[in-house]
Amino acid sequence: MYLVLGITLRCRLTASKRRATNKPEWYLTQVLMWIGNHTKFLDEKIQPILDKAGYSVNARLEFSRALVMLILEKLATDIPCLLYDDNLLCHLVDEVLLFERELYTVHGYLSTFPSCMHILSEETCFQRWLTVERKFALQKMDSMLSSETAWISQYKDISDVDEMKVPGCAETFMTLLFVITDRYKNLPTASRKLQFLELQKDLVDDFRIRLTQVMKEETRASLGFRYCAILNAVNYIATVLSDWADNVFFLQLQQAALEVCADSNALSKLQLGQLASMESSVFDDMINLLERLKHDMLTRQVDHVFREVKDAARLYRKERWLSLPSQAEQAVMSLSSTACPMLLTLRDRLLQLEQQLCHSLFKIFWQMLVEKVDMFIYQEIILANYFNEGGAAQLQFDMSRNLFPLFSHYCKRPENYFKHIKEACIILNLNIGSALLLKDVLESASENGTILNPNQPSATAALNELGVYKLAQQDVEILLNLKTNWPNTGK
Repeated sequence: MYLVLGITLRCRLTASKRRATNKPEWYLTQVLMWIGNHTKFLDEKIQPILDKAGYSVNARLEFSRALVMLILEKLATDIPCLLYDDNLLCHLVDEVLLFERELYTVHGYLSTFPSCMHILSEETCFQRWLTVERKFALQKMDSMLSSETAWISQYKDISDVDEMKVPGCAETFMTLLFVITDRYKNLPTASRKLQFLELQKDLVDDFRIRLTQVMKEETRASLGFRYCAILNAVNYIATVLSDWADNVFFLQLQQAALEVCADSNALSKLQLGQLASMESSVFDDMINLLERLKHDMLTRQVDHVFREVKDAARLYRKERWLSLPSQAEQAVMSLSSTACPMLLTLRDRLLQLEQQLCHSLFKIFWQMLVEKVDMFIYQEIILANYFNEGGAAQLQFDMSRNLFPLFSHYCKRPENYFKHIKEACIILNLNIGSALLLKDVLESASENGTILNPNQPSATAALNELGVYKLAQQDVEILLNLKTNWPNTGK
């Protein structure tokens, strides 16, 4: 029976050689149909006969293997005719991959049996396949970046889904990489898989370069929609690659790469050790480049906003802090009018970028901005002025009741991000008795030569008791000298 069936199938496949070359799905689908249609007959009629005769053979799997062997012969004949027709070769690979998937998932074909992937892995065919994959991937990248929806998220109206604010081009690109992974993951050898992995890494690098080129065109509008979309795209790709690095498939490739590099001495002992200990991943180089681009873009945005804040703070820097009325002389404390432009600029930019950046990026942005604003106000406003009692109280009111609350939506205790301002306000608003006592403690520590000693229980304890942990003792002495309400002195 097997002989007759084999001859029949071989004749039918050979007879259809011309049309099958262009339409491999015809004979691949036919074979799947034969396997499915004969399953019941083989399991119920043939298998009992084999079992009774004492043969440890699975009739259905052997039948499938025989048909696959015919497919392999057919592919070996067809592939040389398709090698230089990219579209036909790509179509053949697609159909073979679909055939393999159904063969394994539906019909339980064994991975130890002959497979179509062995034919595709042969050197000449494989290199052409790799070339075609690269060609069509690059074409796809061209189209996705030139699309009208390239920088728009398809989930923009669904806030819970669009947490990362992923633009369409980035999502399409990562889908492209995922599909490529799905196409090569069943290749029989690790060396072939690693060649596809290198292709994916090349594509990531190419896409990063393209994003960088578009970003440079938008540099003058670093707070604009497209610039933010590019930043979201870079962050999304880096995040997905980091997630993939923990995937079992890529961990296996990492182990394979380790063995290859160890044999060829391509990496240093340190790099080999990092790979072996899983401290690094197969995507580390790409992730590092993307993270560097992300940091550069965020830094440009922070610098842009910070310049605006500095410009808006011009009048606030010239406030007459040494001649303001005391708190007791005012019915109600109110925000300094000169601080309004600075705070409004901060508020508007925070709202704008919160809308345009994904949550993780915006968090990095506002924390970087806070650090610069904290140092700016501390160095160029506080240390550059003298403060009477009213000036110190006004500064603390402006900061604690107006500046800090701008960031209360993003963290529970925003004042902890403004440590220089917060602690400077504590020192400047000390009453005379506490200020004199603190001054004596610090002077005593300096005279005893313990100011350079890290173990200064008296001075350090005194500052900590007041809530001062960030500022050095020398800074606190400077701040105390900025107070103008010392008894019997002008300062």
